[in-house]
Amino acid sequence: MSLANTVPHMGGDIDPRKFRDVLGQFCTGLTVVTSMTDGAPTGFTCQSFSSLSLDPPLVVLCPSKSSTTWPRIRNSGRFCINILADHHETLSDRFAVSGGDKFTDIEFGSSPNGSPLLPDALAWLDCTLHAEYDGGDHSIVVGRVHALDAVSDSRPLLFHRGRYARTAEQ
Repeated sequence: MSLANTVPHMGGDIDPRKFRDVLGQFCTGLTVVTSMTDGAPTGFTCQSFSSLSLDPPLVVLCPSKSSTTWPRIRNSGRFCINILADHHETLSDRFAVSGGDKFTDIEFGSSPNGSPLLPDALAWLDCTLHAEYDGGDHSIVVGRVHALDAVSDSRPLLFHRGRYARTAEQ
C-alpha cells in the first residue's frame, strides 16, 4: 500500500485552534530553563524540549519568540534545563508568566556553569548555546550539554490536552 493512497491532501490553511488541539494529544514533559543574567536568576517554563544527539551531547528546546526571558538567557550563552516532577505545578505556573521575580521565596542551588538548579527537580542539564534557528513563532535552540544529573525518583510532571497530567500510580 502506498502512502499516497492513505494520506489526504493538505490544501489550504491550517486552523490554529485545531492545530493546538491535535498536537495537544501528544503528552510532553515540562521543564524550567534557568540562567543567571546581570547577576540575577531568570527562567521560563518550556514544554518543547528533547534530546538531539549523543555525540556531541546536544538537546533542543523551542522558546516562543514573544518570550522576554529567552533573549536575556541567549545573551548569557549558558542555561540549565530543570526537568519538573509531578509536584511542581505551582513552579511551572510561576515560570510560565512574563515579568516579576519568579525566584521570590525559592531557594535554589547552582549548576556547574552557575545557572539556578531548582529544588527537587527530576533531573538537570547544564548547557551552553550551540546554535539557534528560526522556527516560525518560536526559536529552535540547540544546547550543548556539559554536565547533567538525575537527582529524584519522583514521577514527571506532564502536559496533555492543555492541562497538567500525571503518570499512573504503580
